[in-house]
Amino acid sequence: MRCVIIDDEPLAVDVIDSYIQQIEDMEVIAKCHNPLEAISILKKNEVDLVFLDIEMPNLTGIELVNIIEHIPQFIFTTAYPEYALDGFNLNATDYLVKPISFQRFLKAISRARERYELEHKRTINFTSAGPLQQSVEHKFIFVKSEYENIKINIDSITYLEGLKDYLKIYTTESKKAILTLSSFKDMLAKLPENQFLRTHRSYVVNTNYIKALQKTKIVLNDHIRIPIGDTFKDDVLKKLGV
Repeated sequence: MRCVIIDDEPLAVDVIDSYIQQIEDMEVIAKCHNPLEAISILKKNEVDLVFLDIEMPNLTGIELVNIIEHIPQFIFTTAYPEYALDGFNLNATDYLVKPISFQRFLKAISRARERYELEHKRTINFTSAGPLQQSVEHKFIFVKSEYENIKINIDSITYLEGLKDYLKIYTTESKKAILTLSSFKDMLAKLPENQFLRTHRSYVVNTNYIKALQKTKIVLNDHIRIPIGDTFKDDVLKKLGV
């Protein structure tokens, strides 16, 4: 994995760099003490993982994430634990509080590797397939769960629930939810946009299973109630034509 370290403290950069040097298949391609300098590096290079401080001069790590259009996978490294919620909302892979132990660093790398493999592994390649095979691509997806890739028919998905770094996928084909390491952003990229609707920071629903719409909830089949977040309400009503 190609890594970039962004931190205005040289000692913090050196610590992370020394940790990475001990891990196989990881490479530091750039070390930046200035977040403005990092913008150019991230745009010009293929980067798999960014270690990003939050409190920096000129630009905070949170602001940097919001500026970069296609931000690579990133891990926040900061002395301020109060920013953890912001990191979660921005879909950070992990949140490391300084001083960072090597053991805790390894745990973060493990999460990053799982996400990296999930995003880059292509179990079925339809890019050169004919029209019939391309249409099949949109009927199912594969997700990694418990060390295997599970095939899920898209139409069977009733809703998705976010749990920090993981998603729980509920389907009509299984009584038990499927747990996978993924973000809503990555999962929604695999699903038909006109069929799946984000209703809440932690929920996405399949519109085919919507039975009723309440003031603050969407009712699915089997009387399952999914909350509608305030920031998503207008978009939900618009897309449902209410």
